[in-house]
Amino acid sequence: MQKPNSQKEYTSLGENYQLFLPLNLEFQVSKDDPVRLLRHCIGGMDIKSLEETYQRIDRNLASPRQMLAILVYAGMNHIFSSRRIETACRRDINFMYLLEGKPAPDHVTISRFRSKHLAPCIKELFAQMDFLLEQFGVISLKDIFIDGTKIESFSNKYKFVWKKAVLKNKAKLMAKLPAFVSKAREAFTLSLHYGDEIHVRHLKKLRRKLKACQKAQDIIFVKGTGKRKTALQKTMEQLDEFIARLKKYNTYLHILGNRNSFAKTDTDATFMRMKEDAMKNGQLKPAYNIQCGTDSEFITWASVGPQPTDTTTLIPFLQDMEKHLQRRYPNVVADAGYESEENYLYLETNGQRAFIKPSNYEKSKTRKWKKDIGRRENMTYLPEEDAYLCAQGRKLAAAKEFVRSSRTGFKRNITLYSSADCGNCPLKSQCIHGNHCKTPLEERTKHFEVSKQFLRQRQEDLERITSKEGVQLRINRSIQAEGAFAMMKADMNFRRFLSRGTANVLVEIMLVAMAYNIQKLHCKIQSDRAGQHLFPVNNAA
Repeated sequence: MQKPNSQKEYTSLGENYQLFLPLNLEFQVSKDDPVRLLRHCIGGMDIKSLEETYQRIDRNLASPRQMLAILVYAGMNHIFSSRRIETACRRDINFMYLLEGKPAPDHVTISRFRSKHLAPCIKELFAQMDFLLEQFGVISLKDIFIDGTKIESFSNKYKFVWKKAVLKNKAKLMAKLPAFVSKAREAFTLSLHYGDEIHVRHLKKLRRKLKACQKAQDIIFVKGTGKRKTALQKTMEQLDEFIARLKKYNTYLHILGNRNSFAKTDTDATFMRMKEDAMKNGQLKPAYNIQCGTDSEFITWASVGPQPTDTTTLIPFLQDMEKHLQRRYPNVVADAGYESEENYLYLETNGQRAFIKPSNYEKSKTRKWKKDIGRRENMTYLPEEDAYLCAQGRKLAAAKEFVRSSRTGFKRNITLYSSADCGNCPLKSQCIHGNHCKTPLEERTKHFEVSKQFLRQRQEDLERITSKEGVQLRINRSIQAEGAFAMMKADMNFRRFLSRGTANVLVEIMLVAMAYNIQKLHCKIQSDRAGQHLFPVNNAA
């Protein structure tokens, strides 16, 4: 055996042999390979918005269209890391087929392409894929199934900021500042005027005056052990600490906005309760709320938000989709997490039918719910008198009407119904609930609040979802919307983002959605299901 040398090139370690390969890689790709379909789809998209992000396009390197095709095909093969994509471009024949003889891009080029070039125009490119699916005739443009999931962000789950803690610490600091400023003014005979609250600019102004006192008195600040600090130096150091803390709290509150928390290593991520709880202790993790709308098993739109629940995501999702796709779906199908009066009113105003499962739909079918005499649903409504009749035959009349605003600013008209007298009622303990009320049960009367518009909208929606069409749409929502997330998380193993920031996260989820769509189109063409939009009720799993 020949002793190996230490040369960096290994061609001298063995005999050379001739590798026979066809000059055209297309012969190595099978005729029904999804990479051919991907190349056709990306080639038919208008990527003008992507090309405008370049100052100059080098013809000797991979073009923007080829880079987009590489990233989508990488997602189809469950490859999301830029370094693994670079390796695949050097070794995989299908990636070489997409490169068309161009050199393989390195991982820096791939990361820069995602963050610098795709982030500004990913929504336009995803809209182009929707238009392509429309030309294929594989989407119905009638029913959209909306659902959401939470995906963990690429940030440290132990580096967090909570809004309550920031407000509490800021309030303590603001309580200390007036006494500190007054003491500094008296000690060094300074004049400083401020209003009801001390701001950073007032503290900076005080610091400039203290610095002027230092120069006027020719005081030298000392450091280290065994040296005594002057009163001016101690005041200056404490003032610098106050300024830094106040700046930090203001910055945190600006980043938080309407949120309750954020991660320090990814300030756009919000701490949420995840289903993937390895410790089984309900630990909060920094994550993003991903919303996807599916049509005929294809993801036609996606969005990223910081909301921990789905209720307030529906309207921004539909508005964003309508803005880029220039169309509006007649039927909107969603689960119980999207039910609200604001969402009902928005869909009703835009002429869209809501197939949203009521939040109390499953509970209302239980025996306990039907036997609860204290619930409004089990009382008799008297439309002529606008009153409810309880189990004992006593009336609950409308006492007053008022307006209540939600966190989004939506105003609801609420009617308060109250009983005039509940004394000597034998069913009082069964009717009036709430064991933590300070008022004794003997002194309490039955009352509840009702939004008449919401009740009307819920009743109309309940009639729609229990119809034959509604049953089929609800079953298809479970199959298509939740099935898309199952494919992403379980099959494609996409459970955590690899980049930070809402813009970069949106690029990642839309690339995954595009990969999912191409793979789904390939499967439907091969199984002759391209024209099927809904699963029949009898055959649905």
